[in-house]
Amino acid sequence: MFLSRIVLRDLDSIDSPVSMASSKKVVTRDEWERKLRDVKIRKEDMNRLVMNFLVTEGFVDVAEKFRIESGTQPEIDLATITDRMEVKKAVQSGNVQEAIEKINDLNPTILDTNPQLYFHLQQQKLIELIRAGKISEALEFAQEELAPRGEENQTFLEEIEKTVALLVFEDIKNCPYGELLDVSQRLKTASEVNAAILTSQSHEKDPKLPSLLKMLLWTQNQLDEKAAYPRINDLTTAELQDPSI
Repeated sequence: MFLSRIVLRDLDSIDSPVSMASSKKVVTRDEWERKLRDVKIRKEDMNRLVMNFLVTEGFVDVAEKFRIESGTQPEIDLATITDRMEVKKAVQSGNVQEAIEKINDLNPTILDTNPQLYFHLQQQKLIELIRAGKISEALEFAQEELAPRGEENQTFLEEIEKTVALLVFEDIKNCPYGELLDVSQRLKTASEVNAAILTSQSHEKDPKLPSLLKMLLWTQNQLDEKAAYPRINDLTTAELQDPSI
C-alpha cells in the first residue's frame, strides 16, 4: 500500500505530453523491490495490526499465543473475547434469548442504548419461533413484543411485516422473504451484536487489516492506469507478478 502510493507519486512527477503520448511506464521487478526496501515499517506496528485482527475477530487462543510470542499487548482484556464469542455463537445457533441474557451480563447498557440492535434480536427471536413451527407463540410474541416497536418506527414496522409474512406461505423457505430463514440472517444479526459489544469496550468494530487490503486493491487499480508493474493478484500469497508488457 505504501509502496503503491510512492510509485503513484513518482509517476505523477514525470507525466508530460511526451510520456502521456507513449505507452505506459514499465516498472521492473528490481525497481519495484528496491522501492519496497526503501519503505520502512516497524515490526511493532505490524504486530499491533495482527493483534487488532485477532482480537476483533475473536481468535482468543491465537491472540494469547501471539501476545506471548511477540510481546504485543491487546487493547482489551482477552478474557472478554471469550464472553463476546459466546454471545455471537448463541445468536448463530438461534438461541436468541440466551444471547440477550449474556449481553446483559456483559454490559446491560448495550441494549438500553441501542434500540435497533434490540429490535433485530427480537426479530431474530421471532424468526426462530417461525422456523420451529411455533405459530401461536410466534403470533403472540409479534403482537406483544414487536408490534409496539413498529408503531414507533416505520422501518421496524416494515421488517415486522416481512417476518410475519413468513406465516402466510406453506413453503416458507421459497417465499419472497425466505432469506430471513437463511443462515446468513443469523450471521448478520450476530455480526451486529459483535460490533455493538466491541463499541461498548471502546474498540473498533471492524478489524483494520481488511480495510488496508481494500486500500491496496484500490491503489493498484489507480496505478494500472499509469504503469505496468509487479502486481499482487492473490492476497493470500502476496506474491508479486511480473508486469505485462
